Amino acid sequence: MTRRTTLIRVSRTVTAALAVLTLTVGWPELARASPQPAHTQRSTDSISPTSSSISRGGSDDRLPAGWRVTGTGAGKQLVWTSPDPVPMGDARVEFYAGDKLLGRPVATRDRRAFRLRLDGADIGRVTGLKALAGGRRLDASGARRAPDARRAAEAAQPTAPLPANPVDPGVPGKYRAVSGEYALKSVRLPGFTAPVEMRAAVVSPVGAPGRRPLALFLHGRHYTCFNAKGDQGMSWPCEAGTRPVPSHRGYLRDQKLLASQGYVTVSISANGINGQDDSADDGGAQARSSLVRLHLARWAGWAADRAGAPAAVRAAPPADMSKVLLVGHSRGGEGVNRAALDSLYRPPADQDGYRGPVRWRIRGTVLIGPTVFGQNPVPDVPSMTILPGCDGDVSDLQGQIYVDGTRGVSSGAALHSAVYMVGANHNFFNSEWTPGQAEAPAEDDFWDDGTPDPVCTPGKKARLGATRQQAAGATYIAAAARLFVAGDDRVRPLLDGSDRRASSAGPARVLTHAVGGKRTPAFLPDTSVAVSGGRVCAQVDPDPGRACLPPEGTAVSPHFAMWDTPREPGRYAVAMRWSKPGSAVRIRPARPVSVAGSESLALRLIVPPNTTGTRLDIALTDTEGRRATLGTARIDGLPGSNRTASYWGREIRVPLSAAVRSKVDLKRVKSLELTPRSGSGQAWLVDAWGWRPGTPPVRAASLPRVDIGHLTVEEGDSGVRTYRIPVRVSGHGSGRVRLFVAEPDKDEADYRTVTVRPGSHAIDVPVEVRGNTRFGYDVTHSVFVKAVRGAVVGSHLGGLTVRNDDPMPTVEVKPVADHVTEGQSLRWRVSLSAVADVDMDSVGFDILPVDHGAELSTLDVDGQWLQDTFGESPRPARPLSKVVETPYLPTTVPAGKLSAEVTVPTVGDGIEEPEESLRMRMITYDESWEPHEGPVFTGTVRDAS
Repeated sequence: MTRRTTLIRVSRTVTAALAVLTLTVGWPELARASPQPAHTQRSTDSISPTSSSISRGGSDDRLPAGWRVTGTGAGKQLVWTSPDPVPMGDARVEFYAGDKLLGRPVATRDRRAFRLRLDGADIGRVTGLKALAGGRRLDASGARRAPDARRAAEAAQPTAPLPANPVDPGVPGKYRAVSGEYALKSVRLPGFTAPVEMRAAVVSPVGAPGRRPLALFLHGRHYTCFNAKGDQGMSWPCEAGTRPVPSHRGYLRDQKLLASQGYVTVSISANGINGQDDSADDGGAQARSSLVRLHLARWAGWAADRAGAPAAVRAAPPADMSKVLLVGHSRGGEGVNRAALDSLYRPPADQDGYRGPVRWRIRGTVLIGPTVFGQNPVPDVPSMTILPGCDGDVSDLQGQIYVDGTRGVSSGAALHSAVYMVGANHNFFNSEWTPGQAEAPAEDDFWDDGTPDPVCTPGKKARLGATRQQAAGATYIAAAARLFVAGDDRVRPLLDGSDRRASSAGPARVLTHAVGGKRTPAFLPDTSVAVSGGRVCAQVDPDPGRACLPPEGTAVSPHFAMWDTPREPGRYAVAMRWSKPGSAVRIRPARPVSVAGSESLALRLIVPPNTTGTRLDIALTDTEGRRATLGTARIDGLPGSNRTASYWGREIRVPLSAAVRSKVDLKRVKSLELTPRSGSGQAWLVDAWGWRPGTPPVRAASLPRVDIGHLTVEEGDSGVRTYRIPVRVSGHGSGRVRLFVAEPDKDEADYRTVTVRPGSHAIDVPVEVRGNTRFGYDVTHSVFVKAVRGAVVGSHLGGLTVRNDDPMPTVEVKPVADHVTEGQSLRWRVSLSAVADVDMDSVGFDILPVDHGAELSTLDVDGQWLQDTFGESPRPARPLSKVVETPYLPTTVPAGKLSAEVTVPTVGDGIEEPEESLRMRMITYDESWEPHEGPVFTGTVRDAS
């Protein structure tokens, strides 16, 4: 039997049996893909799905088009196939059933089929299957409502530019730049089979005196290899006839600008991680951190001893390793965030590829369209996150969590800035991912659903071309360097929501807001806040009555990016809706708050995209009842469409001078009032702070670090064993984290807030494993964790997998009624050698043409049975062997049962006709879902007349 025939047959095997199965998956590790590194997958991934291999013949119509289940036992997989290849990107493709994350599939090499190993979980009668990437629906067009194209087009018109900042960091400096590269011996990283390259592009200033600050760039997840024909792939190392995509050369413009200003810059290659990170639960974040720190360690050594340094390094001034800026794009953003974390709080040695001393200090990070799978930003390292308004890859702009996720975790001195760049896409920040500039094939990542987008389609006024986008990106990277590394507070207004623009960014419309710095927490919505005239809403919740925004539709907010659970406590906002002016929304925290010493009240407010002129009066009342209206804020929405995440918080500041004049006690503020002065509208308050200018010094706190591990155990034949999911708490001090425990038999994860400190066992997750000798599937118990206060998290996801260690029962088929009169049913009994703990669908039948005589036709069998089994109607009449391409008749023996019957119900047609036959071959599947041919069975139907 050919491999292709195998795929065709497997696709029919279980999809036809879906009607009798029950969905039991629903959490990240319950149905997590268990991929192998890309270079070990070639025999499987080289299969290109074809129209025949995804034929719905023999499938249940309740499974959406493009979806199928293949295999049996531990090899059962849920597969979604795209009509066109899905471009390589940094966002992970994820399978959902409704709001429940089923897992993260592995792509075939042509990126048309995505396979999720179900780890034995049964799936059927499932509704709401979705394939998502970065919050974007991949498997259905029109999943969101069409936008109001007229309003979007109007909103996309250029607006009056913001005032220019007096200091422009995008102006080249006085130094000439020199470029070079180095290539060192490849390194091995934990969890990856193939070595990872140590290659980098260096751009440095000529003639700059003394030691110079170092800026390190890390690109994101892109194709690793290409050939002369323009084909691209994800293998590593690159196969013969192909060569690596030089993604690390894509930031030369940024590097040259920084070098002209006196920075030594290095951009490192990470193709070896991109080609293997499907095997990592964290998407490769820890591996990227290890690679970054391995390069930093080399630079620290070269700063001390330049004799053995590569030529490109010797051509540069020595690096000042106490002044390091990390710049990461997409998954590279998550990688440099983890590198900053690991430089302050050491990771577990068995997970880390670098175990030497930390001989550098990271002053800040720049994160460009980053992923944030772990949602674990480093609270005490300043950061700037660029959110590309037309990002077609990480399209939910989840990098916003690098700002929001730092609130309350540590001291709050570090500034965390979000830079929303209207009209920018994901790829063009890297010239090697940009058409017309790249050495390898490249594309515009903004996705096209067949209709022009009023904001992001190339040529629209809001959309940035590649050169303008790259100029804006270089300018804001330089701004972060100047603020975080050089300490020049004059550029802070470009990053902290002060509504200033950098002239060097050209016509790019760039909006910012921030947390941290010299802000004082004031109104941070949570469930203890009392709200009148509005409501406290949950940022992440599938219940429309609790959620801030509807789960489906055009309303997508970077602030509300989902995590590994469909319902997440601890993330709230205040929702407002009004139909006329004048109805105040009052927000009263559980205790009075202080904004004393602040110059202004800074609020982050979301209004719907494409809206203009929303006006709100903002007032404070103290505990003595003294009230002052601070002023009226006007808020315009961002340009947006159904393909953008544009429900984003604008920073609004109103001075506190009116409160001072009214003698409001700013040390004891009781409530905040927001009163609409415009017509009907909506708004959401993300938070409010006391604000004053300046950038305080930042010193990292001594915090405990939590890392969740993964344990795999055998089920055993008897008895009950208790295992504990491995959790490591290192560092110093104590802090609080929120722990989520997802059990296979529960629809939602249990969660609790726990206090952790090194040496304690506050996170104790025992799992009882009952041994038996019945065949079953692997079962995974998942744990994931997020920092709440006074702690940091490294590896956020882990659990315990219980492996089935019992053999699959053997199958025997015997006829029960294989000679019947029309109107009766042909029946065969499928018997197992032993009962199983799970439904067994490891046997079925290929329907074959008969050798001689008349064949049973579609008009000779029950029409509903035909529809349920093959999704086909009786007419036009055709032999059953031709009802669909290679028809397959499935069967399932329920869990705990020894047998089941295969039934073919016939009908009497009152027409005199000869004896008719049904011929079928038994097909069985082993635990690796390979099919095996068995005996042929024949059923005969006699005429009733």
